[in-house]
Amino acid sequence: MVSSARLFVIGGGGREHALVWHLSRAFPKASLYCAPGNPGIARLATCLPIAATDIDALVDAAASLEIDHTLVGPEGPLVAGIVDAFEARGVSILGPRAAAARVEGSKVFAKDLMRRHRLPTADAVSFEDPAAALAYVRGHGSRRGLVIKADGLAAGKGVTVCDDADAAAAAVQTMMIDGAFGAAGRRVVIEDRLEGPEVSAFALVDGEAVAMLPAAQDHKRIFDGDRGLNTGGMGAAAPYPLSGDLRQRIRDIFERVAHALCAEGSPYRGVLFAGLMLTSTGLQVLEFNCRLGDPEAQALLPLLDADMSLPEAFAGLREGELDDDRMSQPGAAAVAVVLASRGYPQAPQTGEPIEGLEAAEADALVFHSGTAERDGRLVSSGGRVLTVVGRCAGIGEARARAYRAAGAIQFAGMQFRSDIGANFVEVRREAAVASHAGSED
Repeated sequence: MVSSARLFVIGGGGREHALVWHLSRAFPKASLYCAPGNPGIARLATCLPIAATDIDALVDAAASLEIDHTLVGPEGPLVAGIVDAFEARGVSILGPRAAAARVEGSKVFAKDLMRRHRLPTADAVSFEDPAAALAYVRGHGSRRGLVIKADGLAAGKGVTVCDDADAAAAAVQTMMIDGAFGAAGRRVVIEDRLEGPEVSAFALVDGEAVAMLPAAQDHKRIFDGDRGLNTGGMGAAAPYPLSGDLRQRIRDIFERVAHALCAEGSPYRGVLFAGLMLTSTGLQVLEFNCRLGDPEAQALLPLLDADMSLPEAFAGLREGELDDDRMSQPGAAAVAVVLASRGYPQAPQTGEPIEGLEAAEADALVFHSGTAERDGRLVSSGGRVLTVVGRCAGIGEARARAYRAAGAIQFAGMQFRSDIGANFVEVRREAAVASHAGSED
């Protein structure tokens, strides 16, 4: 791709800010556009006042601006068919078509796909009738924990992990009867609860060609120690230390799902996420997503080699010339801490003035998620407000930098987890010990 390319990012959160930052570093002479963007993105790109869900207007804008390449951040437009619409107009875009994006758009579709192609995943049953779902959880929830998942898109909040039948019944009530997630919760997947560390794995996929990005660990619960409600994500650390054997098993999962989608007439092209759990009986797939995660993107993109942009990586993948082992900077680590509003994730209180950004940016990267400019001041405008990212040669120092930056920022009601990456240090130590022990056998 020429350095003077015209590049377009769709979305307006922290992930999209990280994408724009990534492209600005890889292509310093490029013309960057983003829709709708946010105040942080506006420092790097021209923001267009178009909602990420307004597909027709986005296609028109890309065509009129003669965009060379488009990257889509959020899942909603992908599931709604934005790639199909861009391709129909002959405008370049990176991402899966709607048929392939169903791996995230429908938990039932993804579960059935995994069953048909024998991918390792928890046993599950789907329901459209609330009474039948309630009868099922009352008969099974007391024997073991269950996980209740809304079938459709629910902004990362449509999953409830339940310890007993009462909690499972309450989750069914909330989703199917109370309509907390609208149409997304009219059908649910109820699956057996698994136990073990979770890993966020990412790959670039083009048909049956696969290249892995660094893995990460997300922190979904609102409070320290993985307590409280699920959120869109309160922080992430990367790269997750993978042994050679585990990395190969994860690659095998990506290759198998890529083959499965091709075999069923819906070839995948784009970034594919696999939420995985390392159980005592082996690797299990929790879910697939059709894009980069948020906040995982904020931790992963700063780790990529400055000479390896996502558009260039996909070109290399298509040509069979991409060495994914060389995509990231050796030894680099990142910790991303989300700063959220009071009341998040249920009823965030917004409109609070934000102070201390300049001091924070002296020590870390700061990506905007829910900010706005009002009367010349930066204020909070969403549940997740900012993501501060410490990037360094070691996970410990990366974590220290992230929390120094978080401490420099102030807005009324600001909350964040204090343990992002804390257990990650132990995970890395254990992995190093295991690797050393294996080398002596």
